Amino acid sequence: MTQAQTTGAPRTPRRRYDKVLYPLLVAVLLLGAWQGAVTGFKLPPYLVPSPLLMMQTLVTDWQVLGGALLFTLKITLLSFGVAVLLGTLVSFLFVQSRTLETALFPYAVLLQVTPIVAVAPLIIIWVKNPTASLVICAALVALFPIISNTTLGLRSVDPDLQSYFAMNRASRLQVLLRLRVPSALPYFFGGLRISSGLALIGAVVAEFVAGTGGNNTGLAYQILFAGYQLNIPRMFAALLLISLTGVALFVLMAWLSRLALGSWHASELSRD
Repeated sequence: MTQAQTTGAPRTPRRRYDKVLYPLLVAVLLLGAWQGAVTGFKLPPYLVPSPLLMMQTLVTDWQVLGGALLFTLKITLLSFGVAVLLGTLVSFLFVQSRTLETALFPYAVLLQVTPIVAVAPLIIIWVKNPTASLVICAALVALFPIISNTTLGLRSVDPDLQSYFAMNRASRLQVLLRLRVPSALPYFFGGLRISSGLALIGAVVAEFVAGTGGNNTGLAYQILFAGYQLNIPRMFAALLLISLTGVALFVLMAWLSRLALGSWHASELSRD
């Protein structure tokens, strides 16, 4: 046996490269099959554009699509920040009182199960500022995972440690900051991964409902406008930007989770 096999040392560099290489290989195969199908069956671009045409459109229309991407990204980040702030504060309140949690948690669930397309028109009418209305709509979509995951994490503390803090007469603030918050971090970062994607979805859906026009238009408006013009390559290019933005947000949240938990928590230490 080799030394690595004897000591049980993990081969982390190779496995990390594999995590990047394998998805890229699958993407190349899928794009190649897509390009081959469009070319072989001679599909017109107004039905299904080829990947090459989609990339060409992304380059030629970047002045329009790039500005739309920045607008959608701004709405996404603002709504995500609002959801994280409000969700964390609500979770802190819930963990201090079971009665308060029992009374208010069903309304948090209500926010999750209510379709945003049903309430977005009302929010857009009530809130005169277009950007603020979009942020509120997207934040409502992204709020529940933060509340649910963080509350679960704050309550998932070791009973022995909780008894030790009580024996030492620790205050509620000390128990919260020194015991509950460290225990809740893995759950919190799990909520961030979900909420970041939902914030993007909420921003896009809110833009569809609002139908915003003018200079401050997002990717959803560009998809609608391209559909009206039968500019299917631009529509696919906008969809590609939305997908890549969602992937980038997830990767960023995963990196933050590993940065915060990688040196001490089993969920990150067990990764090769």
